[in-house]
Amino acid sequence: MREKPLTLCKYFAEAMKHSIIFFALLSACILSGCRQGSYATFSGYAQGGTYTVKADLEWVGTPADEIQKTIDAILDSIDFSLSGYNKNSLLSHYNAGEEIVPDRFFTEVRALSERYRAETDGAFDCASAPLFDIWGFGFTSDSLPDPARVQQALAACKEEKVLNFNAIAQGYTCDVVADYLHSIGVRNMLVDIGEIYCEGLNANGKPWTIGVDNPVDGNDTPGKDLRGIWQSAGKACGIVTSGNYRKFYVKDGKKYAHTIDPRTGYPVEHNLLSATVVAPTAAEADALATACMVMGPQAARALIESRPDLEGYLITAEGTWMSDGFAAQAQDIPQN
Repeated sequence: MREKPLTLCKYFAEAMKHSIIFFALLSACILSGCRQGSYATFSGYAQGGTYTVKADLEWVGTPADEIQKTIDAILDSIDFSLSGYNKNSLLSHYNAGEEIVPDRFFTEVRALSERYRAETDGAFDCASAPLFDIWGFGFTSDSLPDPARVQQALAACKEEKVLNFNAIAQGYTCDVVADYLHSIGVRNMLVDIGEIYCEGLNANGKPWTIGVDNPVDGNDTPGKDLRGIWQSAGKACGIVTSGNYRKFYVKDGKKYAHTIDPRTGYPVEHNLLSATVVAPTAAEADALATACMVMGPQAARALIESRPDLEGYLITAEGTWMSDGFAAQAQDIPQN
């Protein structure tokens, strides 16, 4: 059976994220424990949506049911650490002003977030939770704040008393699950937990293929309208798309996108519709895709081209741009 490309999107229930979440559309079985040759598919619910993990177990001695339980345990542990929607999580207690003892996940994600804030000159900033809240894209339903509230929120961000890990947590979770699979001997895998980490080959012995959704308003069905298809080269990498076309609101005839620039406090107004980033890890791809959406097309392109270990695919209202190593076929799109 020929495997169809997965679909990259960032689609989330209850505003789980400040970048669009991926759902992979699998042509094969999606129930946990399903097998195709030596490959097994594990699935379930996590972080406001579903997850799917496909792994080659040919040289793995760990039983499939134990793998499923361990993946679920990892996801539960991360939820109780990093979720802003879980009122009992470490993050929720921290944001409530309580003293916490950070666990491994909290410590690592905070350190990664600081790294990417520095690398992007503040375009990525996990301390910008107050801004997302006042614009109605965070943990509250506010919208259209006046300038005074924006300035207050910016001041609160500098104090780093309230964090939001939504723009990196799912990519990071993919990496943690991939690390576990590595530890039991898996080398061919695809981990889809809203974002995607892939490595090696699929069950048909071919590179993983992933579709990039067309970032237009109304395209709410992942895989229905594709703008490009990316093909891996077998190397380990994360691939994430961030965009503005599924989460926004319109008031007084003006569209307000969910991407907030933490440097200004206001929603972005440039013409970059989506940014797909391939990076060595899914956490890095997640953070940098979000940063690209904040920066806009020119700065995003410069960021991607500045590092040989990054590849990118940017879609604007006027056309597209792909880095030289982004292995994809665009779907009848004029290239810029």
